Amino acid sequence: MRIPSWLVVTAAVVMALPCGWGLGVVAAEAAVGRDVGVLPALTIPIAVIGLAAFALSPVATPPIRLAILTAGTVLLLLIG
Repeated sequence: MRIPSWLVVTAAVVMALPCGWGLGVVAAEAAVGRDVGVLPALTIPIAVIGLAAFALSPVATPPIRLAILTAGTVLLLLIG
């Protein structure tokens, strides 16, 4: 049975949320250090929107985009 590509793309968009959240927090910490204050309020939405655009873009096949976002989420969970 073949999984429809729209289902894989939907899963990639869902995976863009935790990956973008983690990437936004990491970007804020990289920019100003541990005392980030309210900077994640800017970096998190930018990261989530960017990764959602990546999940919807035709840059790679849907399974590859899903794998990249899943690997990013797992990596950011291990770092955090």
